[in-house]
Amino acid sequence: MKVLMKKLWVVALFVLVLVFAGCNSENGTSQASDETIHVVTTIAQIGEPLSIIGGDRVDVKSLMGPSVDPHLYNPTQSDITTIAEADLVFYNGLDLEANMVEMFEEMSSTVPVLALGETIPEQSLLHDEEGAVDPHIWFDLDLWQKALEAAIEALKEYAPEDADYFEDNKQNYIKELDKVRQESEKLAEIPDAKRILITAHDAFGYFGKMHHMEVIGLQGLSTDGEIGVSDINETIEIIKEYQVPAIFVESSINESSIRAVIEGAKSNGLAVELGGELFSDAMGEPGSEEGTYIGMYRHNINTIYEALITEEE
Repeated sequence: MKVLMKKLWVVALFVLVLVFAGCNSENGTSQASDETIHVVTTIAQIGEPLSIIGGDRVDVKSLMGPSVDPHLYNPTQSDITTIAEADLVFYNGLDLEANMVEMFEEMSSTVPVLALGETIPEQSLLHDEEGAVDPHIWFDLDLWQKALEAAIEALKEYAPEDADYFEDNKQNYIKELDKVRQESEKLAEIPDAKRILITAHDAFGYFGKMHHMEVIGLQGLSTDGEIGVSDINETIEIIKEYQVPAIFVESSINESSIRAVIEGAKSNGLAVELGGELFSDAMGEPGSEEGTYIGMYRHNINTIYEALITEEE
């Protein structure tokens, strides 16, 4: 009931903001008109690439910054105002931003809104054992390229006079993605027996599929569940069976569960280490290499490689 009331409050607040914005526009007090396209995204994995491809023709604001968990995020009044003033809004969808879906549905009648995940063919999406769709599609470079291309098409439709500009920038960006694809090939050097990626929650399914690694998350696709002792013990058994050398924390999730696995494993005589921090649902700080989509992906490749690469026995 509390969750329902919170969602209803968000939708009601958004409606009020729209009404207020409309009144201001009629009174001549809306934000100054210019030729820049104002784009709002939920996650930076969408926003940062669009800021590069859009160049000086767009102004991109991402609502969720470093260390923010989109599964649990609730929009603030400031967020709702920012969204209401946008020319275009892009979000991941597939229930990643679970607390914002109703708001996006409400606003789609007044502002162009696109859920990038819904542009991906159903047969390309992963599902958990209960049939829930895995929303972490940015970990498949090929799927994310398609998703970004859908966003660029929306930009072209909104500003057809800039279509060639966006297309040229997109092609340059794809060349950079191709370099990351080439760099990721070194993950194939990890011995088959060690190609097991254990993280705090099940965010790396697409990464595992693309790079032929088995992925295990203590939590499911979302982070709104509890991690029990049985989850920790089952993970320790996997570490024991496959002699996994390292497991990983995530930047947007409390590392206590992974620490508990490491301590439990060591108490059972297993030599497992903390492999490092991976960026999953959030990117790094703006201005840093990890604060870019390509830099974040490259960081994850290198961190996983260095932690799991071992000599064949």
